[in-house]
Amino acid sequence: SLCAGLDLPGRFLFAILTLMMVIANLVFIEEAVYIYRKIPSSKRSIIIWINAAAPVIATTSCIGMWIPRSTMFTDFTAAVFFATVIHKFLLMMIKECGGQKLLLRRFENGRFKISTGPCCCCCLCLPRVRITRQTLFWLKLGTFQFAFLRPVLMFLSIVLWTNGNYTLYNLSPKGAAIWINCFVGVLTIIALWPVGIMFQQVRTLLMCKKIIPKFALYQFILILNHLQAAIINILATQRIIPCAPPLSSSARGAYITQQLLIMEMFLITLISRVVYRRRYSDLEPPECMAEEAGDNKQIP
Repeated sequence: SLCAGLDLPGRFLFAILTLMMVIANLVFIEEAVYIYRKIPSSKRSIIIWINAAAPVIATTSCIGMWIPRSTMFTDFTAAVFFATVIHKFLLMMIKECGGQKLLLRRFENGRFKISTGPCCCCCLCLPRVRITRQTLFWLKLGTFQFAFLRPVLMFLSIVLWTNGNYTLYNLSPKGAAIWINCFVGVLTIIALWPVGIMFQQVRTLLMCKKIIPKFALYQFILILNHLQAAIINILATQRIIPCAPPLSSSARGAYITQQLLIMEMFLITLISRVVYRRRYSDLEPPECMAEEAGDNKQIP
């Protein structure tokens, strides 16, 4: 068994990481109760979904650490959950502006800056797009497609894996993994682009809502769960991470990824509690802000 193959320091490390995962989930449950009691129902589920990203990734990583054969399923589960979180984060920014109608009224003469990452950060010559109901629809569709297609690709990967045609660490052109991973990468970039566009538009307006630290936490989870894991997997497949019997290079790479993610998601869960814990009053409607500005001008 796994426990029998661990020495005393290894068992101690596994125990500490498991305790971190348990604490992260307890902190999230306490935060979810707070959000349920204090946050309006229109925003409640979205904020709980976003806060759940770090504890869910920590939990799937801990399961994969204790049960190595479940690594593919735990990684896919975390990836599918975070695909939904990307869509929820875009919806949260719209909700924090007062909803779609109020957002359109606030920026009725504004334009979206689409020359932003990760797609077009270098294309400064791109024209700005008017903020209309149609452009908001396309932005939401850009994140929704990933939340919808990621589970479909997960199901396809599992079907191919049961048939012996899919190996997680086989990146040869003849294998299915490289093509599915490339397609997922393209869909991820397309999904991240609308979030970046919306953030650039509303970050000044939502400064009082701590949108910048919230966006930073979302970016950290994205980088750690995708980019960090991809780099370690490449190092493992190239044998740069050496094997240590009975663990192969790929197995050691998976262990390193899972252990790092548990520690990182534990810290992000604690920071998220601080960032999302504070209560903020809703933004004033645009006409109220205009009236206040007019009143201030009339004061001698």
